[in-house]
Amino acid sequence: MPEGHTLHRLARLHHRRYAGHPVSVSSPQGRFAAQASAVDGRKLVRAEAYGKHLFHVYGPDAVVHVHLGLAGIFDEHKLPLAPPVGQVRMRVAGRTHWTDLRGPAACELLTADDVARIHARLGPDPLRKDADPDKVWHRISKSRVPIAALLMDQAVLAGVGNVYRAEILFRHRIPPMTPGRDLDAALFKDVWGDLVDLMKDGVKVGQINTVRPEHMPEVTGREPRQDRHGGEVYVYRRAEMPCHLCGTEVAKAELAGRNLYWCPTCQA
Repeated sequence: MPEGHTLHRLARLHHRRYAGHPVSVSSPQGRFAAQASAVDGRKLVRAEAYGKHLFHVYGPDAVVHVHLGLAGIFDEHKLPLAPPVGQVRMRVAGRTHWTDLRGPAACELLTADDVARIHARLGPDPLRKDADPDKVWHRISKSRVPIAALLMDQAVLAGVGNVYRAEILFRHRIPPMTPGRDLDAALFKDVWGDLVDLMKDGVKVGQINTVRPEHMPEVTGREPRQDRHGGEVYVYRRAEMPCHLCGTEVAKAELAGRNLYWCPTCQA
């Protein structure tokens, strides 16, 4: 599932390409046809993201909400248009580009009030200027739930997924099963600041890089990561491989239905 930086990156791209002008909106697949016709030809006011949710805002009465889920994907193209390939839920076409959406978990037409209700059930998003880390700390500091689960709870913290969860815990040497209430306030402040920086970098470069400069392959002489997602990481999807810092085999377990990765020595 795409993490928050991907949705913010898409929001910036769509805002740059389509906002301020009328756009054509259709549903070649047909499942979004009635809603698409309601905004077809209207001016896109803005595109924005909150956590793992993307919003195309046409006005207070019309906001297209997209959640990609596990299988959703946007394909971006330059004009001219081409015939749809596969099951295209929504097509947006502007003056210079067009975008196809396939396989989302949600693609729906909402009002501003509906969007506000989605925002209300989400925790602060580290990539938004209105994010309040004190709200996150209030939830974490009172919880017996493991910090590894809390970081993935979108009601606590919006936009953080499995990669950022595993990597931020490693970077700050936090055992993943530590109850939230046992976390130190100063440590949480460092974690929040680090998340903001890492996710902003993800928006900028389009991939997740969490390895510090002194631990990069060109410095240590190790082989670069070979993974379709790209980016250098410490523990994510590195189960049974040696830790970059201590050499201990990276551990893997399931927590709340998702794979969790950590170093048993560095995060003892």
